[in-house]
Amino acid sequence: MAACPHTTSVRLTVPHSTAQIYKDECTVCFDSPDNEGGLDVCLSCFNGGCTDPERYHAIQHYNKEGHPLVVNIKRIKIQKDVRNGEEPPQKITKIAIQAENDADNYEYFTEVKCYECGGVEVDKTAGQIPKVVEAIMTSLSASRQSEIKAWEEEIISCDHIRNLQQEAEKVVSAENAHCASCELGENLWLCLVCGNLGCGRQQFGGTGGNGHGLAHFDATGHGVACKLGTITPEGTADIYCYNCNEERSDDQLGAHLARFGIKVETQQKSIKSLTELSLEQNQNFNFNMFTEDGKSFEPLFGPGYTGFKNLGNSCYMASVLQSVFDLPAFISRYFPVDATHLQTCNQDPGKCLQCQLAKVADGLLSGRYSTPTIADSGEVQGQDGIAPGMFKALVGRGHPEFSTMRQQDSFEFFQHLIKIISQSERTTGRDPTKTFEFSNEQRLQCNECKKVRYSRDSTTALSIAVPATKKATSSGEEDEYESVTFEQCLDAYVAAEALPYSCPSCQKSTTAIKTNRFASFPEVLVINMRRFAYQNWVPRKLAVPIIFSENKIDLEKYRGHGQQADEELLPEDAPGADAAAEPTFDDEALEQLQMMGFPLVRCKKALLATGNMGSQIAMDWMIQHMDDPDIDDPIVTSAPSGAAFEAKPEQISQLVDMGFTDKQAKKALKETGGNMERAVEWLFSHMDTPMDDDEEAAPGAASGGQSQAIVGDVTKKGNYQLASFISHKGPSVHCGHYVSHIKKGHQWVLFNDNKVVDDPKAPVDNAYIYIFKRED
Repeated sequence: MAACPHTTSVRLTVPHSTAQIYKDECTVCFDSPDNEGGLDVCLSCFNGGCTDPERYHAIQHYNKEGHPLVVNIKRIKIQKDVRNGEEPPQKITKIAIQAENDADNYEYFTEVKCYECGGVEVDKTAGQIPKVVEAIMTSLSASRQSEIKAWEEEIISCDHIRNLQQEAEKVVSAENAHCASCELGENLWLCLVCGNLGCGRQQFGGTGGNGHGLAHFDATGHGVACKLGTITPEGTADIYCYNCNEERSDDQLGAHLARFGIKVETQQKSIKSLTELSLEQNQNFNFNMFTEDGKSFEPLFGPGYTGFKNLGNSCYMASVLQSVFDLPAFISRYFPVDATHLQTCNQDPGKCLQCQLAKVADGLLSGRYSTPTIADSGEVQGQDGIAPGMFKALVGRGHPEFSTMRQQDSFEFFQHLIKIISQSERTTGRDPTKTFEFSNEQRLQCNECKKVRYSRDSTTALSIAVPATKKATSSGEEDEYESVTFEQCLDAYVAAEALPYSCPSCQKSTTAIKTNRFASFPEVLVINMRRFAYQNWVPRKLAVPIIFSENKIDLEKYRGHGQQADEELLPEDAPGADAAAEPTFDDEALEQLQMMGFPLVRCKKALLATGNMGSQIAMDWMIQHMDDPDIDDPIVTSAPSGAAFEAKPEQISQLVDMGFTDKQAKKALKETGGNMERAVEWLFSHMDTPMDDDEEAAPGAASGGQSQAIVGDVTKKGNYQLASFISHKGPSVHCGHYVSHIKKGHQWVLFNDNKVVDDPKAPVDNAYIYIFKRED
């Protein structure tokens, strides 16, 4: 062991209980303490870096940050003797939870190294090192904290706690403490009224508690208890109110515990909380109920054949990532890892989207983590897969749905993912989401004057309602539906639709015909097939089979051609109309959208944004904009006709600082009435819209601003081949299980969480999302 001056000269800080400690895996790859060489955790900032000699992300971190001291962590899984007949995990209930510690599963080995001294092992008893290492080893990792936070319910206080009346002071010692009614010394709950110690309710297997804490409540009515061992210096702990029969929080916990001689600032959490235990049970309980075993198919391994561990209702994310990282645009952007970015990135790698996208790409495409596990019998089993916890925490951060551990809609996640990647890549010129972009063309014709209006909007996917016709012979609990062809679905999407219309040319209420076509075709076409109907305000999945040909698909007949020579355009506004007045809406479409359960303001915004082109297009708009921060804000009308809008200089400056031009900033603020958040959203969704000074020169621009510039290459044909599809099992898109099928050569490969197998019977007819690659 070498003498090292840095063990005492480098200032180290003991991490607090909520510090982000990356000890489970490298922040820029999926190597972990299980790998040969282990994982180096920085003692200064707690970054985790791999020690693989070909990668050595730990050394890269040292070269970049100059932090010399690390603790190297290695772990070896303890082989257990699993006896036949052992009871399977049971579903958890509150309080009755079976604990499992990492120490029960792994044996850990640590040593401290100094990179400034050449990476040699140094004295780990010097200075602050012992305290820092102990805190790292006993604290929750960053990924585990994110998982637990996502699992946590909103725990609040209650009147029983706020109005808690405590009895006389009493000193309670944790040393050799045990239940007042039995000899159990674990799972102890402290009554915050009188200081009684009672064991929790009986745990699975008949051990761990005799329910004396509950018995104490039944006998005395003292309803608030705190679990010993979960108290932190920050004043948090597991609190339970027996009156409410719920977990609660206690804002005055420090004062309540002081009554019994317990100082929260001196406490250290020593056992797992209820949320941590709930997380373990859920991860080990639910998922085999839904996943296909894959045993009848051949497991596949190697580059491009890596699965994902299920983090707990994370299949919606895994299925999208598998399909997305099969696309050339994403492969070329994020794999192999951009070494220059790793060296120059000024963010925490765990919080940098580009770092995490590259990490996922490396995990899926390198083949490094796609290796078979070998059973004790020598039989080759499946793979462990990679756990994208760091990525999930980052992309879901601040989102009301994707930040949780609840099941989500995979199409909604696809849209969210594309949105945040596009925003992140705004100034790089290497945005891979451009591969999805194309323009739709909407045509509206008044049935009275026959004048027309064309509008175009850019998008990254289509969402199409599948025509559903019940079979006449349908019987039993589940309705049966007639099959439809893929072409019939597209025909229904572009079919002419009559709707009420207030014509600005005729200056009266009449009817109009609207149609929808492709103005351009993307490199990669994503189509969401909506197989659901609303019943009692709840979406119910419809089992409508789609007859699908895996041959090349020609969509040219669905191309729009813009204004024709014999067509006269409708004026944009009725003469003398006041633009600030409440806009008119298609009453029938508005009623249809409300019957589906959408709020009125969203329905109006959708119809307004899509030019009153009917409920179908409006619903598509709502699905694509459901995450907009102002989706439920009141509708902002433009200034009255003739009134000039003037953007505030500070608003323009903020948008320019984000990389937009002065013209773009002014245009966005004008279009959104000066709303900054809406202006940013408008800019990202109108990247190719001409600005004020350029509109006259825009090719195909109609008078009155009825057209927008077309996104995509209009010379490219609409010829496509199915590349992958995502399918779903379950009663609705927000519950059940998602899997992805990807075409590799001439075979379909099923990616079902960490199961990757050859699937000769891929269920193409039941896909929820189809992903096509263009064939030039």
